[in-house]
Amino acid sequence: MKYMLLFMSPTTEWDTTVDGCSFEDWIRYDREMKDAGIWVSGYPLQDLTTCTTVQVGPDGDRTITDGPFAETREVLGGYDIIDVPDLDAAMEWAARSPGALGGGSVQVRPVAEIEVEV
Repeated sequence: MKYMLLFMSPTTEWDTTVDGCSFEDWIRYDREMKDAGIWVSGYPLQDLTTCTTVQVGPDGDRTITDGPFAETREVLGGYDIIDVPDLDAAMEWAARSPGALGGGSVQVRPVAEIEVEV
């Protein structure tokens, strides 16, 4: 079953003293997932300041703002999609993530695989 791991940072600043991990820790973690044959896809996201939010009102007009729409104390830093047997295995990989250290968290969400007839 596929799961998405969403890596949430407690801060908008990259600081290994806050995050508790280094870039090398992420490289190691990615390699472990690939070596285990569970990694499907994933990417880190650019800084929060590069975000653009688009909303469409009832009249069809677009509202575009810089950054996220709501103030938040957590920042989505990236994601991985893994293919593992069950939720327990997905949670084990989430707990091994450098993103779970230093006040960060990893959200584990099952991927809804919906077949659409064309």
